[in-house]
Amino acid sequence: MARWLPRSTDLTRFCQKLNRVKTLEDDMMETSFNRCLSTIDLTLLGIGGMVGSGLYVLTGTVAKEVAGPAVIISFSIAGFASLLAALCYAEFGARVPKTGSAYMFTYVSVGEIWAFLIGWNVLLEYMIGGAAVARAWSGYLDSIFNHKIKNFTETHVGAWQVPFLARYPDFLAAAILLVATAFISFGAKVSSWLNHVFSAISMGVILFILIMGFVLAQPKNWSTQEGGFAPYGLSGIMAGTATCFYAFVGFDVIAASSEEARNPQRAVPRAIAFSLGLATGAYILVSVVLTLMVPWHTLDPDSALADAFYRRGYAWAGFLVAAGSICAMNTVLLSNLFSLPRIVYAMAEDGLFFQVFSRVHPRTQVPVIGIMVFGLLMALLALVFDLEALVQFLSIGTLLAYTFVAASIIVLRFQQQKGDVPMPVAGGQPNPEPREGPSGSELKEYESFSDKLQLVDRDKSKEQREPGQLKAAFEPYLEFLSDFYPGEVVTVAVVTLMVSAICLCSILVFGNTHLHLPTWSYSLLLVLFSLGFLLSLLLIWAHEQQHSTQTFQIPLVPLSPALSIILNIYLMLKLSYMTWLRFAIWLLLGLLIYFGYGIWHSKENLREPQPQRVSARYVVFPGGSLEERVQAVQPSSQPATRLPDTNIDDCKR
Repeated sequence: MARWLPRSTDLTRFCQKLNRVKTLEDDMMETSFNRCLSTIDLTLLGIGGMVGSGLYVLTGTVAKEVAGPAVIISFSIAGFASLLAALCYAEFGARVPKTGSAYMFTYVSVGEIWAFLIGWNVLLEYMIGGAAVARAWSGYLDSIFNHKIKNFTETHVGAWQVPFLARYPDFLAAAILLVATAFISFGAKVSSWLNHVFSAISMGVILFILIMGFVLAQPKNWSTQEGGFAPYGLSGIMAGTATCFYAFVGFDVIAASSEEARNPQRAVPRAIAFSLGLATGAYILVSVVLTLMVPWHTLDPDSALADAFYRRGYAWAGFLVAAGSICAMNTVLLSNLFSLPRIVYAMAEDGLFFQVFSRVHPRTQVPVIGIMVFGLLMALLALVFDLEALVQFLSIGTLLAYTFVAASIIVLRFQQQKGDVPMPVAGGQPNPEPREGPSGSELKEYESFSDKLQLVDRDKSKEQREPGQLKAAFEPYLEFLSDFYPGEVVTVAVVTLMVSAICLCSILVFGNTHLHLPTWSYSLLLVLFSLGFLLSLLLIWAHEQQHSTQTFQIPLVPLSPALSIILNIYLMLKLSYMTWLRFAIWLLLGLLIYFGYGIWHSKENLREPQPQRVSARYVVFPGGSLEERVQAVQPSSQPATRLPDTNIDDCKR
């Protein structure tokens, strides 16, 4: 029975395979893609991914049903929360200018299986997101023509009454996805130009909405007679924040496009900052004019802006709003179709996904097979499936990606840079190197013990420590941590921080409702897990980190990523249990693909040195001495390399 159990060495090797990190090339600017995108191109791609149907639908829905006019505060808090995640993406996009976004960032810092799961979830996020936007685009256009398209389809094709399927096949949604797929396959420059056109029209319509809205604004709509500014209180504002947070999830298209940027070290951080700032400003200002034009409790959640202009006597403005909405949805479609094949390409290029998706067209320099296959899958989803029940699933994949990227920032910041060689450590201190004086002679030799102590203290103050090593100021108090390898303690502290954050958020979300904890235990657990979170944060901060001026770095590390982690986990736990169930099923499917294909075809697996078998031969000579010869077992075509003979008697002496 025992012989069937895996040995400890096999388990260790298996765990090492799961957590191996990607080896980056020396020249990270080398690529098979066409580096043709400027900062403006990337900024408009980010704006297109964020300012979509949410601006025309989400603002009215949250204002009427969740927060009232205080939706402005909800968007402000959500924009700040998104900024924390966006800064993490900006640092990674500048340091690792490779396609793949969150998948790539996790692969180079955390480990292979975690990177695959992140890429697998982001893949589904883009597919469902693109299909949902296509159906919204179709429904919005159909509403302009009094639902004639829907009535024609139900009359001539028929209606379905099948769970999880749409009431009728949406041919218009599938058609717009196929057309967008064709344009994306022409290359990054064509996609960027098309996105410029739709973004320009969309921003022009937004500018018109703001000008007309402020002209028609009536401050009495925020008065107490209409319910006040925050009718749902603080709880409504925070609930609105959780909903508004998902309006900003499109900025990762910039990181996914970093391999096609001309100067990613500068363009990616700037594009993320510009696009997120403009998107946040647009959401806040549109919320202001919308709730000032008409009372918030009279808004139409499905078409709030168009209905507001219609009720104020400007019916013609509704057509402009509809045109802007359709153009904004087009930019979101292009953003999804642009990012998805590139993430699949990154996974296939690393050997974790099917190799056929790593082929790049020689003329257009885009992964055309991935574009076509996943464009067709997205069109099929939009054609037959009812995506309303799956839209919430988008949130969990996005938040999980944000969480791992934030954790990866901490891990990577406290690792040694490529090419750094750790100095030998004796007693937790680097071995001193021989030093010379200004004229090349050795430094003065100190005879007294007190002089030597002064010299050692002066050397310690000037000592340049490697990233991941304990800071000199904390060494007298945490000396036992000096024996660990650089970065090892930080990795353990990051895991502890994430576990503490999960426990803390679980108590906050479920403590009073599902767990029904008494007040004393609720307070005690909050204090304990808060202390665990803070102590982990302080332990990370007590170590040296990388300081580079060559690329953008997020400020206040590890505080900023830690805040992003705890916020993302809190929002994930607020999702419904059905979302978690679907998420678990999708994860199991991804694990089947990883263990059936990815782990064996991974390029990192091919880079691992194969262990050589070693045999030992013992020959007894008449004199009684024992000679041992050790040689590697080699193919018969190659002569064995003979090592020098070793006499046991000599070893004993």
